[in-house]
Amino acid sequence: MIKAAIITLSDKGAAGQRQDTSADVIKEMLGQAGIETHYYELIPDEKDILREQLLKYAMLADLVITTGGTGLGPRDITPEVTREILEKEIPGIPEAIRAHGLLKTKRAMLSRAVAGTRGCCLIINLPGSPTAVREGLEAVLDVIPHAVEKAGGSGEDCAA
Repeated sequence: MIKAAIITLSDKGAAGQRQDTSADVIKEMLGQAGIETHYYELIPDEKDILREQLLKYAMLADLVITTGGTGLGPRDITPEVTREILEKEIPGIPEAIRAHGLLKTKRAMLSRAVAGTRGCCLIINLPGSPTAVREGLEAVLDVIPHAVEKAGGSGEDCAA
């Protein structure tokens, strides 16, 4: 069983001024894929807080998905902080998410999301809107179990 953590970055959400519906979409879609969400955090767009949470959940979970903070706004810091803690970047995951999103809207090209591993944990940045989260996960959900397995050191033949 894959154990997941979700981290939502939202200044307004963390201040109780907005409900976090993107995490609900992630939980639902992961659950349908047999991935269990064990941890959830709603935090402000603060570099030190995100770094601390990413490091913590990379040790506790097999998969960490962030939502929010991937755009062009002055407080959007998710990709930069994620890159700081990654050991191996996996550019194909956000490339696939952006390519899939471009089928719906040209604004998908503005996402700066990244993905990669730290230790045995797969970390994926998703945008903040529920629609973009759903579309992004649709693009990569079926490869997550294999990526988690490989990050965990599986010796299974990748060609299988």
